[in-house]
Order: sequence, then C-alpha cells, then structure tokens
Amino acid sequence: MTENEIRKGLAGVVVDTTAVSKVNPETNSLLYRGYPVQELAATQPFEAVAHLLWSGELPSPEQLAELRRIEREHRALPDNVRAAIDLLPLEAHPMDEVRTAVSVIGASDTAGGGSVLDASGSPEENLARSIRLYAALPAIVAYGQRRRRALDPVEPRDDLDYSANFLWMTFGEEPDPVVVDAFNRSMILYAEHSFNASTFTARVVTSTLSDLYSAVVAAIGALKGPLHGGANEAVMHIFDEIGSAENVVPWLEAALAEKRKIMGFGHRVYKKGDSRVPTMKAALDTLVEHYDRPDVAALYTALEHEFVSRKGIYPNLDYPSGPAYNLIGFDTLTFTPLFIASRVTGWTAHIMEQAGSNALIRPLSAYNGPDERHVEGYVASAEERAAAQRAPEVE
Repeated sequence: MTENEIRKGLAGVVVDTTAVSKVNPETNSLLYRGYPVQELAATQPFEAVAHLLWSGELPSPEQLAELRRIEREHRALPDNVRAAIDLLPLEAHPMDEVRTAVSVIGASDTAGGGSVLDASGSPEENLARSIRLYAALPAIVAYGQRRRRALDPVEPRDDLDYSANFLWMTFGEEPDPVVVDAFNRSMILYAEHSFNASTFTARVVTSTLSDLYSAVVAAIGALKGPLHGGANEAVMHIFDEIGSAENVVPWLEAALAEKRKIMGFGHRVYKKGDSRVPTMKAALDTLVEHYDRPDVAALYTALEHEFVSRKGIYPNLDYPSGPAYNLIGFDTLTFTPLFIASRVTGWTAHIMEQAGSNALIRPLSAYNGPDERHVEGYVASAEERAAAQRAPEVE
C-alpha cells in the first residue's frame, strides 16, 4: 500500500489489533478467542460462548451457572421499553424497534450520573451492561414479532436456557430439542466476526469515549443495511420469488441478465466459501427433516449448484440461516434482529477491548473538491490574515 493510496471501504487496511476473533487462513476456520466456531457450535450453549467472547476463556461450571443466574434476572421486557415500542407504528421495521429499545435501556441506565465525561464506564460496569443487553434482547425481538401478529407477550421462563427461552417467548410453546439445537448453533455462528462494518462502527463510537449503549445503537444502524445484516432477510425473499427448485434456472438466468445482486453468496473475507456454512447447513438439514420440508432442501441445493457453477461464488452464512429461521417460524423481518441478539456479544466484547486500549479513530481523507475560493465582497479580519500566514498543520 503506497502513501496516500485510497482503499475504498478500507479494503485490506489493518487498523488495529484484536484478541476477540480471526479467520485462520490455514484452516479457513473462524476462531473465537482461538476456538474454531464450528467446534463451539457443536459443543457449547450460547451462554458459554458469550462468556468466552467477553472474558477470553470458556467458563467453568460455576462461572456458567453465575452468568445464567444474572441473565435470567434480566430476561423480562422492561415496562418502559415495551411502552416505547408500542409508540412505533406496526409498519416500522423490527430493526427500528430494537434500535429504539436499546436507546431506552441506555437512557434508563444512570450509573454514570449523566456526565458525558463518565459515559465510557468502567470494565465492570460495561460487562454488567453487556450481560443486561444480552439478556433483554430476546424479549425485545420476541415482543416485536408477537406485536405484529397481534399476540400478547409471553413471559420468560427461568427453567429454560437462553436459546430455548428465546423460542418460548417468541412462539409461546416449549420448543423441540432439535429446534433449540439448530437455533443455538445459529446464535453462536453469528456472534462475532472481527472488524465487520457494524463492529467497526461500534469501535469508532467507543473510541470517542461515548457509552456502550450508544456504540451498540450505532452498530444496529450499520447492521440494518442489506449489504451487511439484511442479507439473510433478502435470501428468504429470493426463495419466495423462486418458489420451487424447478424454477431456479429460469429465475437465475433472468436475475443475472438484469445484473441483480444475488444475496447470500460471496463474502469479503472468505473467497473459497464461508467456513460457517457447513455447520449452519447441517442445522438446516435437521430442521428440514424435523418439519418434513424436502422442498426447501431441493430449492436450496438447486440454487446453490446453479449459482456456484455459473459464477464461482460460494454461499455465506446468510444463505442457510434464512430458510432455517423461516422453518422455525420467525417472520422474515425478524431475521436481522436475531442477528443483533447474537452479535451483541461480539460487539460488546469489542467495545470493552477498544475501551481498554483506546485511541480516537480518526482517519484522513483525500480531498477532491474545488480549490480554495472566496465569497465576493468578503474582507478578512486582521486575525484571520495573521492566522493564514502561520505555518499550516497537516494531519
């Protein structure tokens, strides 16, 4: 990279170090604190992975029990959060509901005394805030879907783990273990992915010494974009358009002729396939069998085969997660809020890491506008003329 070279989208630019996650180029595995994510998804509850991301190590049985105790204390939907969501139109996107809810939770946390100088919080305060957000988000997401379906909220149960309780609050039925396992795996797979757009947004906000809630709200805004978090939602729209495996070839030929972007394929980090896909595809397969939906598997396979053979671009995590969430019963609009409920663990891990070794993130830009020009008739003051003669400061 040469001096003053512009890398659009910061592609290939290394801006900082992180101990939270990386993609191992030798194994193509996404690592959380050194552990391959597929191993975590196959063996761990989501609560244990949250602890890993925040602390750096998998929890002991005692540590896991304590995290679960605290999480279960904060599962219920706060009254003021429900009231704020109820003020929003039913037509509002669920991402807007979640963004609003996190803002209300943040505004209600007065631990910092309201001072901007105290906003960033101590490590202990930020860990407590992270756990509270993690605990509250399932109730927020579940209430949003039930509200749009004109259903009453379902109170949380403290005898269910995180993933099972999430499904219970959303659907009002105790979920089958097969469904809980598939959902738990998806939560783990979505939890963290280094300096992606929303995580980097959260770190930028944190670098100003703003508070954790503001950083998370900003990250939600970044995740709302279809080039980042909205892709699994877009995948389901594509499946709905195509309808069945028999329609894949004509649909894809028309889409490619129109130069449409086919969501669910390609990734900036993975060039030969997203390492998370096999784990999520296996979870999807269990759901296809559980719900007896071979038509979903046929459509999935046909579109993947045709697109890869024509373009050489492989699926990303959003491709299997979209139909998996649909089979479980989530509304398509709820898919990206599910992403938030998972990724809040990674975001807050990065927020705490940024705060622990902070430097204001303030990149430079290359100006390509008009040269200096002046308003006709304006006369500079003596102070302005003197300032203009001083040596310029170059950033």
